[in-house]
Amino acid sequence: MRIWRALKALGSAALRDGVYLLPRTDTLLEQVAVSADVSRDGGTAWLLQVVPVDAAEELRYRALFDRREEYAELNKLLSEASKSVPGSTPHEVNKLMRKLRRDVEALRAIDYFPNDSSAQSEQAWKDFVTLAETVLSPDEPQAIRATIPKLDPSDYQGRLWATRQRLWVDRVASAWLIRRHIDHDARFLWLESPQQCPENALGFDFDGAAFTHVGDKVTFEVLLASFSLDQDPGLARLGALVHVLDVGNGFVAEAAGFEAMLAGIRQRARDDDELLEQVGPILDGLCAHFASTSAHSAEGTSA
Repeated sequence: MRIWRALKALGSAALRDGVYLLPRTDTLLEQVAVSADVSRDGGTAWLLQVVPVDAAEELRYRALFDRREEYAELNKLLSEASKSVPGSTPHEVNKLMRKLRRDVEALRAIDYFPNDSSAQSEQAWKDFVTLAETVLSPDEPQAIRATIPKLDPSDYQGRLWATRQRLWVDRVASAWLIRRHIDHDARFLWLESPQQCPENALGFDFDGAAFTHVGDKVTFEVLLASFSLDQDPGLARLGALVHVLDVGNGFVAEAAGFEAMLAGIRQRARDDDELLEQVGPILDGLCAHFASTSAHSAEGTSA
């Protein structure tokens, strides 16, 4: 039963009793330790490579991994959850988002041959996140169509920066990026409403701000592009994580863990200054991790 559950969790297809099929990938080969487990329990197992004899047989194999029913069930959950969002508290919405994000990511992980069902479900998830943000961040900015100009960081030193209070993923990461990589002497103002932004402040992550969502880029990614930081592999990968959590599309394995830590810190922090102070080291660590991972990948590619 333990082995069966492990194979099921990997999304294997049953060809017949005791015979399971998975796409051949390096990651899955590392995860499938069936032979050793079965041998320890006194049984026998074989790990074989199967090659379809023709295109028709390959289609039959692929059909075994069709996730339409799972996506239909997930879409039903998202639909029901969406109905509960308007009357929920931010804490309740955060809890619901964490649960649904785990469901979404678990299904993505075993969707080896994505099709229109996965695309429809991705849109349903994105719609749910957008709705949830109306509770978590009532003044979430709408993306604009514009060219992102290249800016000189030397013109942005010792400035006052302003964004909406009750920091969440994009805002706290953007504030960290500003202080760590753009304006080391930055001062921050946390606004109850974007309309309170002073004329001498550089606003970010709200409609009409100097730095906000542009096209498919969230504010963090816009800041990266504006100050030519998007070529840094660690920051670029961190941008992908912020993008996933802010607008809901894409996948970064570390995203759910960071979101959980941020939610916990936000519950305990006395104010946004303390929140930024506590989240800063976590973002430092993630950035270093992403940079190291990217460097190792590059070495492996060149080798």
